[in-house]
Amino acid sequence: MQISQVRIYMSSHQSAEVPEAKKVDTEIIQHGQKRLDPYSWMKDENWQQVLREPDHLREDIRQHLEREAKYYEALTAGLEPLRQTLVREMRGRIQEEDSTVPVPDGPYAYYSRFREGGNYRVFCRMPRDGGEETILYDGDDEAGDSEFFSVGSVVTSPDHNFLICSTDRVGSEYYNIQVRDLTTGSDIGTPIKNTSGEAVWASDSKSFFYIERDASQRPKRVRHHVIGDNPDADRIVYEEADDGMFLSIGKTTSGKFIIIHIGDQVTTESWFIPANEPFSDPVIFAPRIIQQEYYVDHVEDWFFIRTNQGGAIDFKIVRASVVNPSRENWQTVIPHREGTLISEFTTFKEYLVRAERKDARPCIVVSDYEGNESEIDFEEAAYSVWYEDGREYETDILRFHYESMSRSTEIIDYNMRTGRRELRKQRSIPSGHNPELYIVERLDAIASDGAKVPVVVLRLKDTALDGSAPLLLYGYGSYGAYIDDGFSSNILSLVDRGVVYALAHIRGGSAKGQRWYLDGKLGKKMNSFTDFIAAAELLIDNGYTSKGRIVSYGGSAGGLLVGASVNLRPDLFGGVLAAVPFVDVLNTISDDTLPLTPPEWPEWGDPIHDIEGYNWISQYSPYDNIKAGEVYPPILATGGLTDYRVTYWEMAKWIARMRDETTGGPFLLRMNMKAGHGGSAARFEQLEERAHLFAFALDLWGLRDKQPVKHH
Repeated sequence: MQISQVRIYMSSHQSAEVPEAKKVDTEIIQHGQKRLDPYSWMKDENWQQVLREPDHLREDIRQHLEREAKYYEALTAGLEPLRQTLVREMRGRIQEEDSTVPVPDGPYAYYSRFREGGNYRVFCRMPRDGGEETILYDGDDEAGDSEFFSVGSVVTSPDHNFLICSTDRVGSEYYNIQVRDLTTGSDIGTPIKNTSGEAVWASDSKSFFYIERDASQRPKRVRHHVIGDNPDADRIVYEEADDGMFLSIGKTTSGKFIIIHIGDQVTTESWFIPANEPFSDPVIFAPRIIQQEYYVDHVEDWFFIRTNQGGAIDFKIVRASVVNPSRENWQTVIPHREGTLISEFTTFKEYLVRAERKDARPCIVVSDYEGNESEIDFEEAAYSVWYEDGREYETDILRFHYESMSRSTEIIDYNMRTGRRELRKQRSIPSGHNPELYIVERLDAIASDGAKVPVVVLRLKDTALDGSAPLLLYGYGSYGAYIDDGFSSNILSLVDRGVVYALAHIRGGSAKGQRWYLDGKLGKKMNSFTDFIAAAELLIDNGYTSKGRIVSYGGSAGGLLVGASVNLRPDLFGGVLAAVPFVDVLNTISDDTLPLTPPEWPEWGDPIHDIEGYNWISQYSPYDNIKAGEVYPPILATGGLTDYRVTYWEMAKWIARMRDETTGGPFLLRMNMKAGHGGSAARFEQLEERAHLFAFALDLWGLRDKQPVKHH
């Protein structure tokens, strides 16, 4: 299928008015190099206020985004029946009235559930040994008539008498924290505004710690709040001076220490406060060293640390005395093994649990503190597995989740003493799901430099491998993130119509360890895009699809991936789905007032102070590397007006420039004016957003009227 054949939905909408964005050439000179940005006017100079109060968006920008919305609706109006069908299908795979497996904590068992038709979680508990349910926080009720509503954290106090809940009603991720008395059901005091949403209780349940964001959305200060006090008077416990470092807070599994964690992409530092001494000053664990990371947990007299100290690129685990945890006292517990990434760890009183990944295959390893260990093994060629930290420190039970692309989630309790597994829950698919209809395969694409790029494929068993099948190619490839080979009930709406779904584990992610990550960042970032193209070519060469039958799909930094890849090979793809795409990279990473820019320099390079960083980014930034006059495939980009991670103007500028400088398309923008980075937080509204993307792709493939395979 060539690009000229895919614009099926255009036939009855040729009269739609194309938004004509004005061009105001802004000259930018960096390191002696000049470039023009004709759409820089789309960035509201008052963007900080817009994040908090979207009604303050400048009128000419609002009018342009509204024209984009009308254009999108006009061109895709014929897809509305398909979108409704997709929503019904995806909703039919959801157990609407559903609950998590209860987690024991002291006298209670805590869980959350959805009611039938509900959009938000209801947080509950009951006596540990069974009994009457108590609703602690009802998301559906609390949402009220808010156009956007998201719950950040719901945290009960150690004495089980109080609840902290953080909420965002705009989408900008500025969370308000409210304390609730669980004995009376009433809220205490006024909300604490402009927080990150995290909160950690002191041991006495009378106070807690939280993080305050500044005017640029950066988490800058740790504050200590005593229940009933005026939040304006909350003590500043720690303030980070470096805009390039972000703050987070947590508590060790033992519950003994509050941990303040500071870090960027390559450097970390931790401070600790005894949880039973909340008014004491924080103590530094080990001063930050550039390019060195460490992460802390606690067992009895020891701190355990996951670190890359001493060239341990894939991390090792060491321990140090609580009395003196400085680096010179670190003792190796689990040695470094290059190629086997220790991605996380948790310390229980009698067990050390770690998650590892080797050659894009995850595993869980349980050991005692005497050096005896066992690996929880799995048989499938590609799968996803992760464990819960739980609420209790003294336990033999580890709960983990297991799934594959074709098999829904199993929640299993693993007895770390006996090795016995107990299935606690199997995710139900009410409309029916037969995993035997599918095949999951793993292939290796050969990159331009010879590296083997894992590609995992989900398809119907009877899909012909003759090049005729349409294919959705997904990738991310940044920040060392690992995209699980897990189950997505939504993607079945494509696969059940004969679409091949492929996930490319490209460099820039950490599927094959930290070296895989390092080989896809900074000056090696181009590897991410050429790996993605190599995956596409492998799938073509092996008959899974053909040139022009591939729709690429990526979100956020994955939107950068698909944007850069289509610039390199516009002929290869039949369409692009770019969700909140990070496409104006050079301008964004050159603006140090934006929330994420300074902390992101270790990932992309610093184009402000370093010409080398400038040159790296200028090679691939999608907005700056559009091939003028070339024929591009249809593109659908989505965004959120209050998104502080990938700001609304990035995709607005990109689509406008694509429309002006290239041929082909169409190039469409769907901006959510009432949400941020993740779109709507309401579970059924999320399905509607996904349906817009999937319907667009299905129509490109000529599958608007294709019926899905039956599961019964």
